Amino acid sequence: MDRVTHGQSQAADQMDLVSIRRHLHAHPELRFEEKTTAAYVAGLLREHGLDVVENVGGYGVVGTLRKGGSGRAIALRADMDALPMKEENTFAHASTHAGKMHACGHDGHTAMLLGAAARLSREVDFDGTVHLVFQPAEEGGAGARSMIEDGLFERFPCDAIFGVHNWPGLQAGSFGVRSGSLMASSNTFSATLLGRGAHAAQPHRGIDPVVAAAQLTLAWQSILTRNIDPNRRAVISVTQIHTGTADNVIPGQATLSGTVRAFDAETLDLIERRMGAIAEAIGSMFDLRVSFDFERLYPALVNHPEQTRQAMQAMTVAAGAQRVDGDTEPAFASEDFAFYLQHKPGCYAFLGNGLIAAGQAQQQQATSRELHSPFYDFNDDIIDVGVAYWIALVQRYLGVAV
Repeated sequence: MDRVTHGQSQAADQMDLVSIRRHLHAHPELRFEEKTTAAYVAGLLREHGLDVVENVGGYGVVGTLRKGGSGRAIALRADMDALPMKEENTFAHASTHAGKMHACGHDGHTAMLLGAAARLSREVDFDGTVHLVFQPAEEGGAGARSMIEDGLFERFPCDAIFGVHNWPGLQAGSFGVRSGSLMASSNTFSATLLGRGAHAAQPHRGIDPVVAAAQLTLAWQSILTRNIDPNRRAVISVTQIHTGTADNVIPGQATLSGTVRAFDAETLDLIERRMGAIAEAIGSMFDLRVSFDFERLYPALVNHPEQTRQAMQAMTVAAGAQRVDGDTEPAFASEDFAFYLQHKPGCYAFLGNGLIAAGQAQQQQATSRELHSPFYDFNDDIIDVGVAYWIALVQRYLGVAV
């Protein structure tokens, strides 16, 4: 294929992928409900000649493409689910499903991987197997774990797995990545303090769980400043305190809950242990009963060195060396791609969705809203960069068939 024709083909692909992305945006489905989205993706993959398996770990779809005689294989992953929130955008491709919105860019991730499937099938030579993994339920449903438990890596063997997420605040079309911890673990906790209710004018007749809850909230923060190595980072956020029903009544119970984020298991173990011990001590100090629960949801996302090096080489091909940051700042957000990296070597990276307005003066320069904003929209201008990255990664990792 000559360069002019190849360029025209890419332009046509870009237009088609924008239409696909906007179709997905207009028809969002929540975690473990992605039946229509999965069928749509599977149909497009079959049109491009891929072997397709559906219903992996829920509505997960895996498309497989083989070329050459090598036994090497890699997996590329995109997520498909939306968020349970109302969209405030009024453009033509806004959500048509009330209370559901693609506010995290999974529509764009899916479109980019579909674009890679099209180009890999008809234009790109490589020597090995590529598995394109379209995952359900990333948003709090641990869909990655569900696919793994459904035999993803046994049914679709691979040497490594790669993923990418759009990132508002990063220059559009640029990449951010690092070897090691890139994203934090996600964990939840709750504590129930059982005291004894009383009239608010006679506090000595009761055991006040509200004062204890306030003390507990503050005491937990001391873990970050007095127990954790200052060279390590973590977050403890009490986000809910529920207690009481009247201004003149001391309630008998208070419940606290929130989230903990950390980048390594050692720090997380320490936090969980100290939170439990402090909760017990507060209970003893205020003469009330305390129950404490801690649940680990998503592990920290830790990139592997060699796969990160390979990924950065592909990013350089796709975007240019000046648009690749190999020491990007780790994010306290969480991603269930971390489950894959516990089973297979791989790399996860950020693809810039555009700058975010810091104020009215920057509004004209801004091209993105924050993730999970009701005004968010995936930047269609970065689709071709994402596709180019996937193509370069396959060529880099699997080589060219001879």
